[in-house]
Amino acid sequence: MASCVAQTRLAGCRQAAAPRRMRLQRGVVRAAATVEPRKRPEYVPNRIDDPNYVRIFDTTLRDGEQSPGATLTSKEKLEIAKKLSQLGVDIIEAGFPIASPDDFEAVRSIAMEVGNAVHDDGYVPVICGLSRTRPQDLDRAWDAVRHAKLPRVHTFIATSEIHMKYKLHMTPEQVVDNAVTAVKHLRSLGCTDIEFSPEDAGRSDPVFLYEILAEVIKAGATTLNIPDTTGWTLPHEFQGLIAKIKANTPGAENVIISTHCQNDLGLSTANSLAGAMGGARQIECTINGIGERAGNASLEEVVMAIALRGKEQLGGLYTGVRPVHIATASKMVSDYSGMIVQPHKAIVGANAFAHESGIHQDGMLKNRDTYEIMSPETIGLARADEAGIVLGKHSGRNALDTRLKQLGFDLPKEQLNEVFKRFKNLADHKKNVTDDDVLALVTDEVHQPAVVWVLEDLQVVCGSMGVPTATVRMRGPDGISRVTSGIGTGPVDAAYKAIDSLVRVQAELVDYSVNSVTEGIEALANTRVVIRPSGKMAGEGYVDSYKGGKTQRSFSGSGADEDIVVSSARAYISALNKMIGYIGAKSASDAAAVSTSSMDAAAEVAA
Repeated sequence: MASCVAQTRLAGCRQAAAPRRMRLQRGVVRAAATVEPRKRPEYVPNRIDDPNYVRIFDTTLRDGEQSPGATLTSKEKLEIAKKLSQLGVDIIEAGFPIASPDDFEAVRSIAMEVGNAVHDDGYVPVICGLSRTRPQDLDRAWDAVRHAKLPRVHTFIATSEIHMKYKLHMTPEQVVDNAVTAVKHLRSLGCTDIEFSPEDAGRSDPVFLYEILAEVIKAGATTLNIPDTTGWTLPHEFQGLIAKIKANTPGAENVIISTHCQNDLGLSTANSLAGAMGGARQIECTINGIGERAGNASLEEVVMAIALRGKEQLGGLYTGVRPVHIATASKMVSDYSGMIVQPHKAIVGANAFAHESGIHQDGMLKNRDTYEIMSPETIGLARADEAGIVLGKHSGRNALDTRLKQLGFDLPKEQLNEVFKRFKNLADHKKNVTDDDVLALVTDEVHQPAVVWVLEDLQVVCGSMGVPTATVRMRGPDGISRVTSGIGTGPVDAAYKAIDSLVRVQAELVDYSVNSVTEGIEALANTRVVIRPSGKMAGEGYVDSYKGGKTQRSFSGSGADEDIVVSSARAYISALNKMIGYIGAKSASDAAAVSTSSMDAAAEVAA
């Protein structure tokens, strides 16, 4: 897999993050694990006609993106939003529009495209933007989402004593007034779907919560989200908190109660389900559970727990999510965010459907219900091909296309041709091409940032008898191919220095990791890197934080190849392309803002 001298002809710079796959077992979907779809109630902001229906509010694009190194480009956010719509989530929190011009444009494009794509059954997701209670934040959020068929603005302010005293420097009375003013301002803008969150509700005085929630209901809020911001509460506490809010808050019967549980104690999913048992009918979560610190409630865990146990143990609760799209959504978010799913992650981890113990294997051979409470097909994972197709160097394009469709990828002809070229190259070096290999190749084509620089050739010479040297050929944004060399402390470092000399963008390498896609010396290598702007460009990476102040963005990239140095180069160029694309969009937006300001000034002078 790793050679010191490697020369590879590449059709283009296609990046992928480490694919996950179960150990495949033959069989069919079991009736016990089949999730039967139920009709979703018509969407009304402040009520749900079916008392057993639970809305799924996905905040992968907002809270999930706050994971260190998980920055997403506008293009990636749009693709994830489309996947979330296919998955069937009720609400997509698309971002924090005031953070930067790029974030605003991402939310607006999602609102205009995904927020107006009505499915055959009439379903269309609500598109939501987050906002602090500041007027300029509220205006910006509403401007971003108002083009959606079902727009929502989510505003918040902290209510715990420690936050009010040390962060906000506000009295409880000031906090209530601030929250009410924000909701009324949104109403004045024409927003009729308003979500309000008392930040750090899990550590807030319950009596104060009843007061502020009652006031925002009177002001026009339609959803009250109760965040366990620090992951402090235990399930029985959180269930009791939700039940008490419903019982003691005037007007609570006229709004939807929601949960937003962080995972600091590993209880986010348990707390979310407990909240639903306490009367909450919206659960906020993210794909793969990504988010700040230890992350959020995991969408796949919440949805599958309700799907499998909702009828018998949760009072008949159900959601409108289509679980068959969970696996591909998980894969897309992992690839784009660079946040690798740990092998033991529930539902979507690589080991979730793997059985290595002899006792477990024996039970699985006799009856899969012995150790699997759901079938992998339920979440969109295909088992070994029943027709016995084994991919290798003699396989044709049709066989590859068939297998890709079984794995959830229906590629257009151009992308299929690119994947097929790389598949044939891999098959020449590897006797059996596994599903893991195929997924690594296809995501190298599909889950990628906009191409600015393309790696065409790479040759590395290294060892104990000389200085590691790398020669790269790359095609730039002008379409011209250029060749240069670099030296470094090792082959990867030499390749990165050669790339830097051509791209000429100052970047700092924050993290580097490489993993084997499958077992054996012939396995594909998957590399992930995280970079951030440095030198003169360092200031370009800072944006407004929804909690106040500034935060620096970092950019992740990934690449797969049978050679470690090549996969490392792919990953680095992927991250560079993402950073260049973001900074370019930001510069264009800033220039447009300056131009608009100049035109306004000229108009005033003329007047």
